[in-house]
Amino acid sequence: MKKLRPFAYFEPSTLAEAIEILKDQGSRAVPLAGGTDLLVRMKRGEIHPPGLVNLKRIEGLREIKKGSKKGADIGALTSISAVEQSSLIQSSCPVLAQAASLLGSPAIRNMATLGGNVGRASPASDMIPSLIVLGASVMIDGPRGKKGVGIEQLFLGPGKTILSSGEVITSFFVPEMEANTGAAYLKLSRTAGMDCCLAGVAVLLTLSGKKNEVSVARVALSAVAPIPLRAKKAEEVLLSGPLDQERINEAARVTADEASPISDLRASASYRKEMLRVFAQRAFSAALKQAQGG
Repeated sequence: MKKLRPFAYFEPSTLAEAIEILKDQGSRAVPLAGGTDLLVRMKRGEIHPPGLVNLKRIEGLREIKKGSKKGADIGALTSISAVEQSSLIQSSCPVLAQAASLLGSPAIRNMATLGGNVGRASPASDMIPSLIVLGASVMIDGPRGKKGVGIEQLFLGPGKTILSSGEVITSFFVPEMEANTGAAYLKLSRTAGMDCCLAGVAVLLTLSGKKNEVSVARVALSAVAPIPLRAKKAEEVLLSGPLDQERINEAARVTADEASPISDLRASASYRKEMLRVFAQRAFSAALKQAQGG
């Protein structure tokens, strides 16, 4: 670990105050939510933000409650462990609780926040693929007021979002899964529960009523592209006829073909692709079984 460089520190007590500080500071300050990623990167000397705006004292951003529509409203400062343990999440969109259970260690999940994980815009995020297949939306507040955007619209590149100066993520709306729907998230990591995702796949399938035919298919990938990737060609395969093992295998192959992972010290691109195929095959089968009521 390297010695931290001096930085300005702000601790607003209201959202309006935080927005004003972030607007005034511009690129000189970054928001601090859970800190499990930001502070580690600062200690490693990877980033040197001149200022931190601690959001932790702002009230009203940690709630999980039923939304005005069918689904769950989740505050941006809600911890990952709270998402994992929420009975509302487990009943209405259980794949999000499943993804939360796979993020880091219990200590990390107690500190990390959903808003921080998503706002980091990491290509290897565990939470974003499940939010994508669930059709989640992101609520943003800033100097020009409030707005909501689909989760897929948020990301511009690794570590980059559409958020402009002074804007912060305040909450998420996650629609409730429909009847005859199953979803799953699986990931590959070097050490179960402790390592960053090497390749991950989330899938949601809704059966049409005809035997094993799918009316809705969404597939989202982690750690295999510059941003969390929607595997639309694989979705087309899943929608093209009854889901038997042959079609599942073909959809898994297409999923791997859509990915563009990199090689690094943790894994080669070819290994990531092959394991993505394997995990996609397993996820499709698990989602189908769940949709069938298994």
